[in-house]
Amino acid sequence: MSDAPRHRPVHARGLPAPIGPYSPAIVLDDLVFVSGQGATDPATGRLAGADVETQTEQVFRNIQAILEAAGSDLSRVLRCGVFLVDLRDFEKMNAVYSRVFGDHRPARTTVQVASLPDPGLRVEIDAIAYRR
Repeated sequence: MSDAPRHRPVHARGLPAPIGPYSPAIVLDDLVFVSGQGATDPATGRLAGADVETQTEQVFRNIQAILEAAGSDLSRVLRCGVFLVDLRDFEKMNAVYSRVFGDHRPARTTVQVASLPDPGLRVEIDAIAYRR
């Protein structure tokens, strides 16, 4: 029996480096576990915008890039965790979420948190998906 790990980290080109000691995603067999992603625009290194809609769109662009690097995509997402600084942003975030996923409906948990790591960040989303 091999002692080699069955999991591997995933790093997508062009995305900001994680702000802590973690991988953007881990692949285990055919599953991809994407760490919580913020709304940093890789082109500028800054938040994509101040409003939750713009930030949610950027979060999903970042998640999509990570999923593609892992051999997956948004259509294969099984579950998301959504973290909002203010639950009053729920409807606006949910409209973007619905547009991104279309008829695909991953399982989801949405919670309000006291704060997120980047000042001005209104939403963070993590995901679990499967590979092709």
